[in-house]
Amino acid sequence: MSLFRKFFGSKSKRSEEELKSDDRGRYMPEIKLPIDERFTINFKANGGKFLYCENLNEAFENLGHIIEENEWSEEQVLVLDSNLDDKFKSCDLLSTKNINTSTFFLTTCENLIANDGSLLISSKQIFEKKLPELPFNVVVFATTSQIVENIGEGLRGIKTKNKQKIPTNITTIKHFKSGNEKDFLSYGSSAKNLYLLLLEDL
Repeated sequence: MSLFRKFFGSKSKRSEEELKSDDRGRYMPEIKLPIDERFTINFKANGGKFLYCENLNEAFENLGHIIEENEWSEEQVLVLDSNLDDKFKSCDLLSTKNINTSTFFLTTCENLIANDGSLLISSKQIFEKKLPELPFNVVVFATTSQIVENIGEGLRGIKTKNKQKIPTNITTIKHFKSGNEKDFLSYGSSAKNLYLLLLEDL
């Protein structure tokens, strides 16, 4: 028998129940939410619109709903990634590579950052374009496996995946609300009307 148990006795069932209860002391550390939950909470707080998709067909359906809701069916969509263009071929998009004639931008991202709800992108998605040059309306297609804790983890992931040639033009999209002009933290950033199609792949 353990020496400590001999002196102090074993925990009663009652004390175990007390430990499991929600009545936590104010000095107890906060319960950490799962990484995907934290991302979605922070992403929504930034003003992003989030659509969860269990499979690719659901992603196609949700994209159709976004287009219908915004009346974009006759509008051109900027798609810079040829692989993404092929993936969404069944959606009959009027895709273009001309920024000036497009109403919204369909893209992927490098990572989804949980601790601030931002999206990490690079030259793989936007080439050498700057965020303010891109359409105001953005639809991002990403997967749950792309959610990382913070920007540092995202940058390490980019470096690991691209050992031959690290992409340039790495930046984050964080502000998804217009009307944040008075918020000094968003000064100099380009606010976007952003939809996220998040595909479950874990």
